[in-house]
Amino acid sequence: MRAKLFRVLALLAAAGGIAAAGWVGTLRAQADLMEQGRRQLELMAPDLQSAMEKYETLPFVLGFQPDLIQALAHPEDAPTIARLNQSLQTIQQQAKVGAIYMMDRTGLTLGASNWDQPLGFVGKNFSYRPYFNEALHGRAGLFYGIGTSTSEAGYFIAQPVYRNGTAGGPVAGVVVAKISLADFEQTWRSSEHAIALADRHGVIFLSNQPQWRYRSLQPLGAATMQELAHTQQYMGQKVTPLSEHPGRFVARPVGRLGWQLMLFPAQTRVARAGLLWALAAFLLLSCAAASWWALHQRRRRLEERHESRQALQQAARELDSRIVERTQQLRETNQDLENKYARLKATEQMLRSTQNELVQAGKLAMLGQMAAGVTHELNQPLAAIRAFADNARTFLQRGQPAQAEANLGHIGDASARMGAIIAQLKGFARKDESICQVELAKSVRASAFMMESEFRRHGVALAIDTSPDAAAGSHAPGGGSGPDAGPDAGPDAGPNADAHAGPLLVAGDAVRIEQVLINLLRNALDAVEDAPQREVAITLARVDGHAEVRISDSGGGIPEQVAAHLFEPFYTTKPSGKGLGLGLAISSSIVQAMNGQLTAHNLPSGGAQFVLRLPLQLESTDASKHASHPH
Repeated sequence: MRAKLFRVLALLAAAGGIAAAGWVGTLRAQADLMEQGRRQLELMAPDLQSAMEKYETLPFVLGFQPDLIQALAHPEDAPTIARLNQSLQTIQQQAKVGAIYMMDRTGLTLGASNWDQPLGFVGKNFSYRPYFNEALHGRAGLFYGIGTSTSEAGYFIAQPVYRNGTAGGPVAGVVVAKISLADFEQTWRSSEHAIALADRHGVIFLSNQPQWRYRSLQPLGAATMQELAHTQQYMGQKVTPLSEHPGRFVARPVGRLGWQLMLFPAQTRVARAGLLWALAAFLLLSCAAASWWALHQRRRRLEERHESRQALQQAARELDSRIVERTQQLRETNQDLENKYARLKATEQMLRSTQNELVQAGKLAMLGQMAAGVTHELNQPLAAIRAFADNARTFLQRGQPAQAEANLGHIGDASARMGAIIAQLKGFARKDESICQVELAKSVRASAFMMESEFRRHGVALAIDTSPDAAAGSHAPGGGSGPDAGPDAGPDAGPNADAHAGPLLVAGDAVRIEQVLINLLRNALDAVEDAPQREVAITLARVDGHAEVRISDSGGGIPEQVAAHLFEPFYTTKPSGKGLGLGLAISSSIVQAMNGQLTAHNLPSGGAQFVLRLPLQLESTDASKHASHPH
């Protein structure tokens, strides 16, 4: 019981010491922070004061300019007013102030530097502003408020304009310069402390805390609210007290309008200092407790060492018996693993066979989908052959062998076109699993040739650039050769074709590569079905020892919820009857079997891009012999 009571008292004493250390650290940090704030205000206040005083002489000097005096004497003279506007605009641009304008004794603005702007001051009456009345009585008028015309806040400096150009004479008008103080607000934002500039009523109008602007430090009286409404100092802003008082601050007066420049030290540093002092006390006490505990434990270890020696001997005997038991269990487990491995190999062989059959089935399914387009392609040359044959018979009957010979030449061309289409289909349909060197550009052109009729039938532009440096050009739809660009655009068709660049050779099965490309082209064709701009682009690139085929479309892109399941089997976003969701899964499997990658992403300009990436093979002298099968 006594030992337990001692431990409780020790813990309470330690907690009290830690709390006292944190409190002392907080007080010291608070005092240091306030002193730093005072020193910082000593540097900031003169800069603000200097910026306001720098322009105070500008309106005074302008009050003696002949253009101003003459405009006040002849306000109806248009050339005089135009000359005044030009002079004020030139001076405003050179002095880099917000605006300069002149009013007559009624407060009506006769000329202004912003006379040519939509929110210019010419014709506006500012007699309700306090600076106008001050200057009208021969004194300098100073005022800060939001402009009623431009809604931009600024510091207004007004001086009288004397009728005879002599100081002390009759006042004929008032000239005003408007200065922006927004640069100071931008500079204060780099400070970790909250900084604010408040008027004589305690209303904050400049601060690096945007939510403080046009808020008061304390509730305003009815007379003050009436004064602000009369002068429209903060027009369009409802001045309300801050919802939470910002806490302790240091302040320094600035200017001649009773302004206060205030700095609110960041309390996070105070809390951090208190926490560090408390942590230091905790670590010191912890070290003392750890030292006492180490001495106590050393005595305990000496007592336990003898007991441990006897326990180890007993454990050694038990360990020997367990080793014999575990060895027997491991033998049985190894035998079981060998049996499972044999079954796994058989299953893997079955999966590979099933996958090959599934790939072939996918190819045949694509051939079925392309049947309508191919039928249309064959009908055209058949119709042409029939027409040319009839014409040739007619020419022979008329004794015109030259025209008949030309028609027979057209018949030969149409027959060759039909033969190329049929050979392309036969080559794609055959089951070929040989691995050889494939020229990727040929596979791209062959795949595009297979899909040409589909793209033409749906009115979709297909832009192709098979030069290895095509990545330097446009990769997105819209950067190709226009709506007439088709699959016949060869390696030299693009503007970036490089005659010295070698072909892109990869190791794989040409038919399977073309199956992947046709599947990607068909998906791109479906993606732009409802797009306003229906374009698909294919480019080749050589990137870090790999060849890349990039197929881009101008469709709606890949939704975020679809991207995670894009290459999963039986996952599809197409309507029922238009796909089983196996195309991309099979394509990804084919590419992985060739040590490649199939990825997809959205383009910044809109649409999606699929990237087929395969390792490059070194070009050999007989590369053409091992390239993809001819079409």
